[in-house]
Amino acid sequence: MIPYLPARRWLHVAALIVLALPLSPAAQAEPLARSLFGAANRPSQQQSEPIGTYARGCAAGLVQLPETGPTWQAMRLSRNRNWGQPEMISYLEDLSVAATKVGWAGLYIGDISQPRGGPMTGGHASHQIGLDADIWMLPPKRVNLSAGEREKISSISVRTNDQTRVNGNWTPAHAALLQAAASDPRVDRIFVAAAVKIDMCLKSKPQDAAWLQKIRPYFSHNEHFHVRLKCPAGARYCETQTPTVSELSKGGSGCDDTLNWWVTTYLEELRNPPKPTKPAKRPAGPAPRTTKTFILSDLPAQCANVLASR
Repeated sequence: MIPYLPARRWLHVAALIVLALPLSPAAQAEPLARSLFGAANRPSQQQSEPIGTYARGCAAGLVQLPETGPTWQAMRLSRNRNWGQPEMISYLEDLSVAATKVGWAGLYIGDISQPRGGPMTGGHASHQIGLDADIWMLPPKRVNLSAGEREKISSISVRTNDQTRVNGNWTPAHAALLQAAASDPRVDRIFVAAAVKIDMCLKSKPQDAAWLQKIRPYFSHNEHFHVRLKCPAGARYCETQTPTVSELSKGGSGCDDTLNWWVTTYLEELRNPPKPTKPAKRPAGPAPRTTKTFILSDLPAQCANVLASR
C-alpha cells in the first residue's frame, strides 16, 4: 500500500498560500496544484462536498467506487482516479444496472476524480470536483477482469476516422444506454463525439428533447462518454456549468445547425488551419495560468483545507 503523506506536508502547503503573493516570484515558485493533488493518495476526512467548478476546484470527503461490483469495474486502477462525490458513485452503480437491461454485462468505468479532486497530473482539464466520470464505449462481456487486464485492455471508437459518422461499433444498445444515462435528473450534461449526437438526432422523436438536449457534442469523445452531474443540493461552494443545456439548445433537443458545425466548419479548420494573424500585444504582467499551471492559490480558498485535512 502506498504510504499516507504526512500532515506536515499539507500544513506547509497551507502556509505557502498565506505567505506567497499571487503575482510575486514567491508565488511563481509555489508547487503546481496538480502535483499537490496528484500526490494525495486518500480522501480528506471531511464532509463530502464539491468545491469550485468542474475545471477549477477540488473535492472534500470523496468516496471510492469499489474496484469491482456486480455490474461494473473501475479501469486503470494504477491511476487511483476512482473517487467521486457520493451522488456520482450512486449514479454510476445505478447506470451499471441499466446497462444490463440493454444487453451489456455492466459498465467499464474510467476516470472519475483523484482522492481529493483538484487538477490532475495528466489527461483531463475537468474531473476536479468529483462530479465527472468517463464511461467506456466498450460493451463489457464480463466484469471479472484482473487488475492487470484492466491496465492492458482498451475501449473502442464508435465513429469513423473522418469524424462525420458513427461506425460499425455503434449499436442501438449504445443509444439506449445514453438515453438512460441522460434521463437521470442528477445529470447536467453528457459529452459524446459529434457523430454520436448526429446519429441519435436522426432517430429521435419530439418527446426526446428533454433528455437529448443533455447529450452534447465534443471532440475526442469517441471511445467513452463523459457524464457530468449537477451540483448536489446544499453544496455551497459548487458551481454548476453555464450556459445550461436548455439555453444552449434554446429549449430544444440540440439537433440544429450548431451540431452541423462539428462536422463541417470544425473539421475544415482542422484540415486547413486559418493563417495566423499578428497577435495582440499582451498586457504587462505574468501570463494567465491554465489548468496545467494552476497553483493552489488559483483554486477556491477551501481547497487548502482539503489538502491539509487528515
